[in-house]
Amino acid sequence: MLLSIVIFLPLLGVIAIALLRNMGASAIKGIALVVSLLTFVISLGLYTGFDAGIEGFQTDSQLYQKLPWIAGLGIGYHIGIDGISLWLVLLTTFLTPICILAAWNSVEKGLSGFMMSLLALETGMLGVFCALDLFLFFVFWEAMLIPMYFLIGIWGGERRIYATIKFVLYTMAGSALMLVGILALYFQNGDNGFDLTTLLAQTSAAGFKFDHSMLLFLAFFIAFAIKVPLFPFHTWLPDAHVEAPTVGSVILAGVLLKMGTYGIVRFCLPLFPEAAADATPWIVPLAVIGIIYGALVAMVQPDLKKLVAYSSVSHLGFVVLGLFSKSHLGIQGSVLQMINHGLSTGALFLLVGMIYERRHSRMIVDFGGLAKKMPIFATIFLIVTLSSIGLPGLNGFVGEFMILLGSFVGGAFSKWYVVFATTGVILAAVYMLWMFQRVMFGTPDKTNAALPDLKPREIAVLLPILLFIVWIGVFPKTFLKPMESSVNAVAAKVKVNAEENTPAVGQVIIDGETQNPVILKVETADLQSIEEEAQTK
Repeated sequence: MLLSIVIFLPLLGVIAIALLRNMGASAIKGIALVVSLLTFVISLGLYTGFDAGIEGFQTDSQLYQKLPWIAGLGIGYHIGIDGISLWLVLLTTFLTPICILAAWNSVEKGLSGFMMSLLALETGMLGVFCALDLFLFFVFWEAMLIPMYFLIGIWGGERRIYATIKFVLYTMAGSALMLVGILALYFQNGDNGFDLTTLLAQTSAAGFKFDHSMLLFLAFFIAFAIKVPLFPFHTWLPDAHVEAPTVGSVILAGVLLKMGTYGIVRFCLPLFPEAAADATPWIVPLAVIGIIYGALVAMVQPDLKKLVAYSSVSHLGFVVLGLFSKSHLGIQGSVLQMINHGLSTGALFLLVGMIYERRHSRMIVDFGGLAKKMPIFATIFLIVTLSSIGLPGLNGFVGEFMILLGSFVGGAFSKWYVVFATTGVILAAVYMLWMFQRVMFGTPDKTNAALPDLKPREIAVLLPILLFIVWIGVFPKTFLKPMESSVNAVAAKVKVNAEENTPAVGQVIIDGETQNPVILKVETADLQSIEEEAQTK
């Protein structure tokens, strides 16, 4: 029941704003902020009630609910969380009130519709991370598109219509493929075809494999790869980011992109482990290309917002690389990096939005010398920049280190891919620090001389994010421990093929070669008699 309250409480805020929209701007903003803060506070109960020792979903608690919905088709209202979805739910409820507070004075037209869209979007995102029925998952996945469509299309920039249509067309194309995959699973498994927990239990059986598993894997994977976005499905992202309002970019980078990587770790890897293994030699190169390509394109961007947008292509390439390493360390690092990217990139978009409100420009050449005029802004910008490039002691380092180490040591692919991927870390330092140097130092533009530093409200927006950036960097175990058992379960499922040098039963490895031992079989009775004889002597 607690989980349902967290998911649908924002919708009550939508209804309240719709009924009271004539009460004035202050009332509308107050309702939205209070509802989003209340949702976050209640969602903390998910963390306090979470049992980190359970591998699967928290079925014996308030964090799980299963009710019949369309019983004739086996469709149910089935929701729950595990250690993977827990942090994504909390990230969503954490960022939403921050976005509302950030947009406090920046939205003039259609304020009620803007706040209603934000709250409705929160419900859709939370539903995606909690749904354990495939049909319900698809409903939330599609419902999330509607408020995001309005946020970009109404409150976006000059090319907002183009960016909105491109975003929707890409996502709908992937959704169509995913729907085909969902229906195929239903026709193969009857009334249990929509139940994720039942499907996962089937894949745990020795030798079990869905019919046409590669086609099913591709149907789901392409939908999620578009959402990530993985190269070459990334072209919608820069346009959507640049044209979206600031908080739209924060939500898009902070949460919506994680729906793609979440879908991979929740559906693609555990449901179709053999197909995932067969596809890995094709997917890993795409992830590495995305890492390097995104970094190189970000390096030459003249627009601050576009630079941050292309950095997301690079950073999320690391996440995909870690997921397909199929190692526990790589997968766990990827899940943590989803959270890290949401915090760091979300903060970067907030900072870009704050300077845009003052200067009405995002062009790097229009800035310079801001560190002297805006020291608080420059300090926070530096911390977030260092977080984004993975400085030790901040959150980005932990996730990237785990991904690269897990992929190099336990990855199911050539180590050269990891070597090439590591260049993305170097390139990230180049384009982020170069951008920071051009914006914060040098000769200031005359127009920037009178720019005011951050206001108390803006500092209040950024401080909670800075807290978690440092917290994860210094004490990552707080965030890694709850997800460990769930990651173990996923890693165990995807390791479907034994390594070639693993000895079979009745064999040993001597000097690197598999040998048959002298004694191939010892009966239990013989072993017992040997033990008794030894005790007598």
